[in-house]
Parts: sequence; structure tokens; C-alpha cells
Amino acid sequence: MHQLRLFFTALQFFTRLPIPGWVGFDAAWLNQASRYFPLVGVVVAAIAAGVYALAAWIFPAPVAVLLSTAAGIYATGAFHEDGFADMCDGFGGGMTTERVLEIMKDSRIGAYGAIGIICLLGTKCATLSMLPPLAAIAALLVAHPLSRLMASSLIWRLDYARAEGKAKPLAQKMSTIEFLLAAVTAAIPALAMIACGWLTWSALATGIVAAGIATIWLARKFVRRIAGYTGDCLGAVQQLSEVAFYLCVLASMHHGALPW
Repeated sequence: MHQLRLFFTALQFFTRLPIPGWVGFDAAWLNQASRYFPLVGVVVAAIAAGVYALAAWIFPAPVAVLLSTAAGIYATGAFHEDGFADMCDGFGGGMTTERVLEIMKDSRIGAYGAIGIICLLGTKCATLSMLPPLAAIAALLVAHPLSRLMASSLIWRLDYARAEGKAKPLAQKMSTIEFLLAAVTAAIPALAMIACGWLTWSALATGIVAAGIATIWLARKFVRRIAGYTGDCLGAVQQLSEVAFYLCVLASMHHGALPW
């Protein structure tokens, strides 16, 4: 029951989905809830993939992708997209650590954030719309938990950069056992998609490598600029690693614009 409460606590923190009233709330649970971040991704993936599958019966793929993306954003309250935009603004416009943190805390969006989120969502929708329907569903079901595992790796390895903040309750370091539990959660849908034949091993492997590279690149930038991570940094890692996975799935199907 305690683990179930931790999962619902994570679901409440990372999404706008309602949870049962019997769960209750304890601030201490937030320190342990990050282990279920990828499982929250499974829930969000199920919503996004379900909307895509239903819409694809009626509409062309681009429309189904837009509706699926909108459903995912609605379920999470644009939590991660907002973090990505804030990170773009902070790291694009801030010259010092203090200024970067100050800009990221500002609720207004600037040019860097607007351009960044438009490019990110455009890339995401264009990539998914070019995938065959079953491959797109598989990519959604794998990328959401995997990208949240990548974000969890920052909690596991880095320090929190603020004295206070929206991710401060999660800032207690994850243990290796907790991170391994999160990794197993992310691995289950990936292996299920391989078993179904909706995703190839090469697409999965290259997607994981690309998501890892994106995470390491951002993590190094975070450490260099602000000596740690913030909640916005977690959102940025989730979004960028998710898109990196989609791009690798598409690339594995040899959809290059120029012939070799």
C-alpha cells in the first residue's frame, strides 16, 4: 500500500490526473516518489497512444499526431514543455548562474523559450506523423517512460541547484536501487514493443543511445552553468530525450530525404 501511495503521489505531482481520495498526502512521500517517474510516463504514454490509435481510424496521421500530442500535454498540464521553454530562456539569456536561475523562475516566456518550444513540438509532430501507425504507437509507449527515466538520472546523480523550487521535494538523491526500479519500469514497455514486432532492436538501441547522449549533453551544461539541476532542467531532459528517441526510430526506417 505504501508503494501504491508513492505511485499516486508521483502521478499527482507530474500530471493533472485525479487520484483516489484514500491515498492522502505526506510531504515525505515526495522524496521517494521519483522512483515511479517512468511509471507515470507509462500512464501518459497510454493516453497519448490511445488517442493516436483512435484518431488514426478517422483522420490522416498528422491530425492523429496533433490530437495525441494535445492529449499528452493536457494530461501533464504542459509541465515538461514549460520546463523546456524556461530552460531555453534561462540558458539562452543568462550570463551568470544567478541570472540563469532568475530567468528560469520567471513565469513569462521569452524569445528563446518560444522558439525552442515551437521547434521542439514541430519536430515531435513531424517525426511521429511520418512513422507507420504501429511504429508511432510503439515509439510513444517507449519514449515517454524512457525520457522520464533520463530525467530521473539527474535526480540520481546531480545536486539540486536551488534552495527552494518546484522540484525541491524531489531533490533528495535517488538511491541506486530506486533508479534500477525506475529502469525496469521503463524497460518493460520497450521489451513488449519488441515482442509485438512494432519496434526493431536497432531502432530501440539507437533511440536509447540518442536519449542518453541528449541527457549527458544537457547534464554537463547544467553542471557547468548552474552546478546542478532544477525542475525546469528535468522537463528539458524529458522533452529532448523523448524527441531524440522519435528521431532515431524514424531514421532506422531509412526515411532520409536524400538517397545514399
